[in-house]
Amino acid sequence: MTEPRRKGKSPIKKIGGRTLKPSTLMMGHGFDPVLSEGALKPPIFLTSTFAFENAAAGKRFFEHITGKRKGPADGLVYSRFNGPNQEILEDRLAVWDGADDALVFSSGMSAIATLLLALVSQNDVIVHSGPLYAATESLIARILSRFGVSFVDFPAGANRKQLDKILVEAQKLAKKKGGKVALVYLESPANPTNALVDVEAVRAARDAAFPGEQKPAIAIDNTFLGPLWQQPIKQGAELVVYSLTKYAGGHSDLVAGGVCGSQALIDTIRPMRNTIGTICDPNTAWMLLRSLETLELRMTRAGENAAKVCAFLKTHPKVVGLGYLGMIDDPAQQDIYNRHCSGAGSTFSVFIKGGEKESFRFLDALKIAKLAVSLGGTETLASHPAAMTHLSVPEERKKALGITNNLVRISIGIEDPDDLIADFKQALDQV
Repeated sequence: MTEPRRKGKSPIKKIGGRTLKPSTLMMGHGFDPVLSEGALKPPIFLTSTFAFENAAAGKRFFEHITGKRKGPADGLVYSRFNGPNQEILEDRLAVWDGADDALVFSSGMSAIATLLLALVSQNDVIVHSGPLYAATESLIARILSRFGVSFVDFPAGANRKQLDKILVEAQKLAKKKGGKVALVYLESPANPTNALVDVEAVRAARDAAFPGEQKPAIAIDNTFLGPLWQQPIKQGAELVVYSLTKYAGGHSDLVAGGVCGSQALIDTIRPMRNTIGTICDPNTAWMLLRSLETLELRMTRAGENAAKVCAFLKTHPKVVGLGYLGMIDDPAQQDIYNRHCSGAGSTFSVFIKGGEKESFRFLDALKIAKLAVSLGGTETLASHPAAMTHLSVPEERKKALGITNNLVRISIGIEDPDDLIADFKQALDQV
């Protein structure tokens, strides 16, 4: 008779009545060294399948996997479903947002696609803010539309009156199509304009429009500020979406996505992930566990650098505007920022005097900042959304959303801020 497996210790989230901070929990939460031969850090579990203790345990696990039992599998089954590295990562990711649970995915877009496939059915309607990341807009407008899914959208800065109106429009469209309003999907700050969505107003409008129990979930892409500078669950969101490639990974060496939220919604999304196999791989999960240990340090330094760089850019004669949350001109946007955000972030848009030609000249002259898409890494990155990440967006929509030919998106890293200012100064001199 074999010895029973050792059980892990219960996680410690409080000491003497004090709730431990996320930065502390990142060092060990969800992992017990006793279960891994005393290893201080989680090993990488490179296995495709896991042995069951007995046949009854196998049946019980698959009852969870197939949804016959509520909640996640009570154990490890197969690496398309779960694994030690992924489960530890999910425990830690949920900590930052104060979520019930989390799921990790192979990319930010696989997280978004899996969420949409789990919550939206044929002839349903999605309500979303604009702009969204171009691939997200394409997924909703071009791919899901092939299956009868429609959408109505509203500008990121919409007020309560505008939100009430758009939800009525969505309800009418759903009734006409014979479906339902399935999801309210937000992105705040918006990519690449940094426009903020009033999540509290969205929650109030959603609850007023759907007074019964059946309400469309509110999901929000929190990649630009999360999880350090914004926790949207506090404002009423029920699902928080991340490209973990960005700040969570933070070193431009991995691609992954995450969704945090209420247990009921996570339990709805999990079976879809199990079916289509969009889970993050164990090596990437292990790298993310490493990165989360320094997340607060990296994001804090990048945020401080961005404030210094933007103070320089604001007064430069070749700069005609800044989309930086630390320097908001619109009182309504400032009000949202004050209620929702604890920091201005390190990704912003700078409007160069001129157009595409001048913007390209600035980008090509940069010496420290790298000309590349993505954001949230240790290095400073610069790109031209209208000609790169949002090239597929129709011209009229780009114009309506403020994605102009003189908009350059900057993601500030953790270099010396004075060196970055020197680089931006010499590049602007070339314009």
